[in-house]
Amino acid sequence: MRVLVVEDEQKVAHALREGLEGEGYEVTLEHTGESAFFRITTETFDVILLDLMLPGRDGLQILTTLRDRGVKTPVLVLTARDAPDPSGAAARPRRRRAASLRGRSGDGSGDPESDARRTGG
Repeated sequence: MRVLVVEDEQKVAHALREGLEGEGYEVTLEHTGESAFFRITTETFDVILLDLMLPGRDGLQILTTLRDRGVKTPVLVLTARDAPDPSGAAARPRRRRAASLRGRSGDGSGDPESDARRTGG
């Protein structure tokens, strides 16, 4: 079974490839929306793992265009978003949003990222 993994985070992409190949899948990696779209339209895959937040053409744009063109390949969506964003702007990962909502860090520095590092989240 041929799997296309579309993920711009190198560590995540390689971890997915390693796990899938370990289960016997043939894996192709792409790291940008444009390169993924080209690959999808020129090759055949059994399934696509598609990150929503990609440089260039984002995953939702890719998926919408594929469906509009009648491409029926199953797509599993990967995302760091914690909720749909109706405005179309990228949502922050949950731990960063929680830290910023508190408006301060627990170490007195005022840095939400410091608080996320301190708590391991």
